[in-house]
Amino acid sequence: MAIILRLDRVMADRKISLNDLAEQVGIANVNLSKIKTGKVSAIRFSTLNAICDVLDCQPGDILEFQKDQSDSQTNPNLPTIG
Repeated sequence: MAIILRLDRVMADRKISLNDLAEQVGIANVNLSKIKTGKVSAIRFSTLNAICDVLDCQPGDILEFQKDQSDSQTNPNLPTIG
């Protein structure tokens, strides 16, 4: 299972640069870049809130859950979609 970050997609839709978003959110460019590229293992709710506020989006526009095929095979208690 994995959470995929789609910040790059939302930023492209809103035509906002990394530098502009980082400035408006109030975080360092390098930290926003890590979020954008998915190189983070956690994100603060306050940061997510600020990003969503600036981009006028919902957290679900930025975060996507993907279940690995092997997860449903190794854990029979997990429901399968299909």
